[in-house]
Amino acid sequence: MYSSALVVLLLCVSNLNAEDGAARLLLSKQVYNKYVVEGMDVVVKYGLYNVGDSAATDIQVLDNGFRSDDFELVSGQTQFKVEKLPAQANTTQTVVVRPRKFGYFNFTAAEVTYSSGESGVKLTGYSSEPGQAVIIAARDYEKQFSSHFLDWAAFAVMTLPSLAIPFMLWYSSKSKYEALLAKKD
Repeated sequence: MYSSALVVLLLCVSNLNAEDGAARLLLSKQVYNKYVVEGMDVVVKYGLYNVGDSAATDIQVLDNGFRSDDFELVSGQTQFKVEKLPAQANTTQTVVVRPRKFGYFNFTAAEVTYSSGESGVKLTGYSSEPGQAVIIAARDYEKQFSSHFLDWAAFAVMTLPSLAIPFMLWYSSKSKYEALLAKKD
């Protein structure tokens, strides 16, 4: 019973992979920033990999996840075309966007359409999905990661009297005693 089920399963799997020589594209979408901050650049990299045995042609990648009311496009393109991607080859595309507002944001998958092999069959696939991220407010980011130069300057000004006054008293006393010692000799 189990051996016949295993044979049927193997036939089904081999049937899925029957189109040897076809192009198979994998699309990855990665957000490279550790912190996604309102008003600061976010780097998104798309990696397109052909793991098939033939070239993929007429490749179109489309990412509708960065709407103009949520993000400003700084550089790159969220929709791009690649004429041909040979077998076992890859290509990358980088996009830089800038969030306009803070809060939770769901980074959705990009879509890839391409023609596979000589048959010219149009296939559609989706990228990996980075998922939900928190876009941090710019003022909160600055509170946590700024150098706090004004704070340190105010601290220095406030501690200066408590250090300078005892030093001046000591120096004055030292000068008097040195002058008395110089007179005795």
